[in-house]
Amino acid sequence: MATTRRRRNLLITCIALAAIAAGTYASYRADLRRAVAAVSAGSEVASTACGPIEYAVAGQGPAVLVVHGAGGGFDQGMLIGRELAARGFRVIAVSRFGYLRTPMPARASSETQADAHACLLDALGIREAAVIGMSAGGPSALQLAIRHPQRTRALALLVPLAWQPGAAEASPERQGLALRIAISALEHDFTYWLLTRIAPGFVTRTVLGTPTAVVSRASAREQARLVEQQNQILPVSRRVNGLRVDGSVSANLKPFALDRIRAPALVISLEDDLYGTYAPARYTAAQIQGAHFVGYETGGHLFVGHEEEVMRTLTDFLQQSSVRIE
Repeated sequence: MATTRRRRNLLITCIALAAIAAGTYASYRADLRRAVAAVSAGSEVASTACGPIEYAVAGQGPAVLVVHGAGGGFDQGMLIGRELAARGFRVIAVSRFGYLRTPMPARASSETQADAHACLLDALGIREAAVIGMSAGGPSALQLAIRHPQRTRALALLVPLAWQPGAAEASPERQGLALRIAISALEHDFTYWLLTRIAPGFVTRTVLGTPTAVVSRASAREQARLVEQQNQILPVSRRVNGLRVDGSVSANLKPFALDRIRAPALVISLEDDLYGTYAPARYTAAQIQGAHFVGYETGGHLFVGHEEEVMRTLTDFLQQSSVRIE
């Protein structure tokens, strides 16, 4: 009798676990379908001298090229781009090498990516633009200003991946990128999705580079922004190649000829950014003639609690730099 009861209880437990697993997987599939649909609309692929490049455009006014960070694509660029579009700018959000519908070239580097940015501007008939480099988009944004100064009306770097002297050991930024690559290299969207559901604090710290204590004190609006940024990374499988490129660039950071940059420049970072961008950002700003550095003590990689200030500072900078579309 006891054996029969145990078997029955085991069967009930198995059925319950199977139901939970089925429900979890169904939820994942629904979220993945939404994520795939989101990156399958709203963008175009330009045929350029540097090959096919995916991009999206929003707004009217002076041209602003938004270069996304790791785990991004045109959709990540539009998270900030749509705000700029509402403030009177024509935003061009690009998908970098290996992200979404922009293919990998034979040689991917910050320099070749910068040349591809210039090629996209050529294809769109834009002679010059302001350039915003976010996080791992910083290196190619810097190289655009160095290699194509006539195309770069202004340069803004937000929590940029950047080199600084004496940082030979693995930095938090590099460790964070390595983790994302390790997750993405599995090429299983389910792995990342499950982490966002069972360990959101872990994702906030290691993927979004933001202390959980900062998030817990944030407004409901700011918390919703973080969730949107977190969910935007799906589908990871369509960003894996780009993440690998970012990992390579991050692991092989080198000094750039920053003294050659003549465009007005703005650099923003935060001291508690878990990717460790603060010190390199300050160094970068100090090497660019006339650059303005803005730093905050707290807010993490996504400048939580300072979104409005950052957007206001960025908007004022772009307006004062007299960005225009030709």
